[in-house]
Amino acid sequence: MSVAIQTNCWQRDWRLVLGADRLRQLVECNAYPFAERTVLINELASYTGAFRLADAAIASGLLTSRVVVEQHAAAAIAETGLSNDDLADARGYSIAELVGLHTTRCEYLLYFMSDCLPMTTHNWIPSALRLMDSDPRIKVANLLWDENTDEARAESLEETEDFFIGPGFSDQCFLVRVADFRGHIYSHEHPASARYPHYGQAGFERRVDSWMRQNGYLRATYKHASYRHLNLPPTLGQRIKRRLRHTMSLGRR
Repeated sequence: MSVAIQTNCWQRDWRLVLGADRLRQLVECNAYPFAERTVLINELASYTGAFRLADAAIASGLLTSRVVVEQHAAAAIAETGLSNDDLADARGYSIAELVGLHTTRCEYLLYFMSDCLPMTTHNWIPSALRLMDSDPRIKVANLLWDENTDEARAESLEETEDFFIGPGFSDQCFLVRVADFRGHIYSHEHPASARYPHYGQAGFERRVDSWMRQNGYLRATYKHASYRHLNLPPTLGQRIKRRLRHTMSLGRR
């Protein structure tokens, strides 16, 4: 089974993501002979610096390719049967994942959001692939999130020696069969999917969750390893806007 590993980067984090130590950790901690190792480069004012770092990672063997998201965005969206208007404000939170699924040539895809990394090294992918191959209900596998074993267990319907199995989907970390996620699966609605943040209500993450819940599909969460999700600190502009909003709210009291 051929497996690709992908991560994304954008204006705020490309220097962090494309650093050799981080890419090495991403690949080595998942302990699998990936057929593709790709970075999806999105929404940069200038691509020069990102290309330089990505090309260095390709030359060293850490990566096999770099993909400029906007060069494939139209085709990736068309493949889903959606439009830019359908994705609305969530396009920026969805397009890298859709392009990654559209461009890979592998049978399976392991995706990590740019601010997520495995915490330890585990050879978890072979057992996840076997489980997904043997149980057609399971469309996604992922690591524990932020070591939240209790939360993963509480959300599960059943479990095996290595996995909690239950509903749900996160775009922070997912291993999927690519063929399942290409095509017109992104127009489902489910009440439970309204739990996602407002800015993502029309986005990839919620749409996948709705599709899975409508069809009784499940995810398998590996019990013995976790990824860490670290939100990037706000930019200076964002801090100023927050301060202004806070000052204005004080004035209205």
